[in-house]
Amino acid sequence: MSTSIKNITIVGGGTAGWLSAAVIAAHHKSSDPSALKVTLIESSDIPTVGVGEGTWPTMKNTIREIGLKESEVFRRCHAAFKQGGKFVNWVHSEGDSYYHPFTFPLGYGRIDLAPYVENIENYAEESNFQHHICEAGLAPRTLNDDEYQGQANYAYHLDAGAFADMLREHCKQNLGVTHIVDTVRGVNVSEDQNIESIALEQNGVVTADMFVDCTGFSSLLLGKALDVPFKSAEDILFNDTALALHVPYESEISPIASHTIATAQKAGWIWDIGLTTRRGVGHVYSSEFISDDEAESILMDYVGPIGKDLTARKISFQSGHRETFWKNNCVAVGLSAGFVEPLEATALMLIEISARFIAENIPADKALLPITEKRFNNQMHYRWKRILDFLKLHYMLTKRTEPYWKKHVDKSTIPESLMEDLAVWGYRGPINSDFDAAIELFPAASYQYVLYGMGFKPDFSRQSYLYKHKEQAEKIIGRNQQLTQQMLQTLPPHREYIDRWLSSTR
Repeated sequence: MSTSIKNITIVGGGTAGWLSAAVIAAHHKSSDPSALKVTLIESSDIPTVGVGEGTWPTMKNTIREIGLKESEVFRRCHAAFKQGGKFVNWVHSEGDSYYHPFTFPLGYGRIDLAPYVENIENYAEESNFQHHICEAGLAPRTLNDDEYQGQANYAYHLDAGAFADMLREHCKQNLGVTHIVDTVRGVNVSEDQNIESIALEQNGVVTADMFVDCTGFSSLLLGKALDVPFKSAEDILFNDTALALHVPYESEISPIASHTIATAQKAGWIWDIGLTTRRGVGHVYSSEFISDDEAESILMDYVGPIGKDLTARKISFQSGHRETFWKNNCVAVGLSAGFVEPLEATALMLIEISARFIAENIPADKALLPITEKRFNNQMHYRWKRILDFLKLHYMLTKRTEPYWKKHVDKSTIPESLMEDLAVWGYRGPINSDFDAAIELFPAASYQYVLYGMGFKPDFSRQSYLYKHKEQAEKIIGRNQQLTQQMLQTLPPHREYIDRWLSSTR
C-alpha cells in the first residue's frame, strides 16, 4: 500500500478555499499529471461571508507566486492600493488620529527615532513619508514602476467575491485544480480519527490522502467531524456583530482613499475601505453594549445621505479559534480555523500563511504527517496569541470613557503576555528581539506605530545614556521631510494612477 500523499481535497470555496487551492497547486505544479492532485468541493447554495476586502502586504507575493498579473487583479476585483490604516478617535472621542503605515520607519533597525520625537503621537509622521502620501490621497507608485513594485510598501483593497471568482477560474484553467460543485452530505471518519472520505449528494464518495477544511464558521471537518473544540477570545475582544454596506461614490471621479479608515464609535468602530467602484463600509461592535438598531443608526449617520436607500447586511460572529488547527489528515484554513474582528486585516493574511505552510510542508510520506501537524499547530498557536495581543493593544491604551472602552482598559481583559510587553516598553520601545522574527505577523515597527500613535511614550530617561544620537536622528527626520516633499511632487493621485495604469495594460 502506498504511503505517499498523492491527492488533497479542499472542502469549501470562497477566498479561503480558492486561495488555498491556488497556493498549493502552484507550488506542487498540479497541472503536471504526475504531481500532487488538488480537488476543491464547494456547494452552489452556501453563501460566503465575502466582506474581507482588506489585505496585508504579503498578498503581493502570494498573487505573483500563483501566476496572476497584478493589473488583472485590479481590473477584475475593482482593487485599489492599501498603504496602511488610519485610526480616528481611538484615544479620545473626537479630534485624534494616527497611522499604521506599511513602510518601515526611516532608520528602522539602526535607530529608534521615538526618543527624539517631541510629540510621540506624531511618530509616524516624523519617521515615515507614507503618512503624508495617504493624507494627500496619492498612489504608492508611478507609471514608471513595474508591477508589484512601488515607492512605498502596499497591500490591496479588493472585492472578496470577485477575487474568489478570479481564483476559481485561474485554478481550473491554469493550475490543474479539479472542481466539484456539490453539497456535503456527510464526513466519514475512521476509528483512528482520520477523515476517510466526503459523501456528496450528487457525486457519491470522494476520498483523499489529506483534507483542508474551508467550510467557514460551520467548520464541518475539523470542528464537527473531528470534534475539535472552539476556544473563545471574547474575554479579550468584545465585538461579536458587524453591519456591512456597499456604498456608491458620489461620482466616477471621486477620490479613493489609499488606506483603510477605522473610526472608533461608542461600542465598536467603523471600517471604510475604498475600491474603484464603491466603498465597503461597516460597523463592527459589541452587542453587550449597544443594540443593533443603535449600531445601524450610527453607521447610517457616518455614511450620510448617499446611504439612504442602502440596507446593511448583518454578520454575527464569535471571536476565537479552534483549540488545534491540524488534526491527523485534516487542517482548517480561514473561518473554520478561527476568526477575530476585521481590525488589521488578519483574516486573509492567515489564509495566505496557512496555505503556504501546507504547500511547502506536505510530506512525501504519510508517516511524517504527525511532525507536520505539530509544527503547524505550534506556529499557529503562537500567531493567534500575537494577533490577540496586537489587536488588544489598539483598545487598551484608550482614554475614552464609554463602558465598552473602559472594559477594554480593565487589566483582567488584557493578556498576560501583552502586560509583560508593556512593562518592558515602559522604559524602551518595541524592538526586533521582542519577537520571533522567523514567524512574526506584525513586526516591532507595527507595535511602534500603534503604541506611539496612541500617546504611549516610554520613560527613556531611565537609560538616557543610550540615547546620545540626537544629531543622527535629526538627519533622518530631515531626510524624511525631503522624501516627503519628493513623493508629494512625483506620485499621482490614487484614482488617476489606477485609471491610467489599467488603460495602458489592456
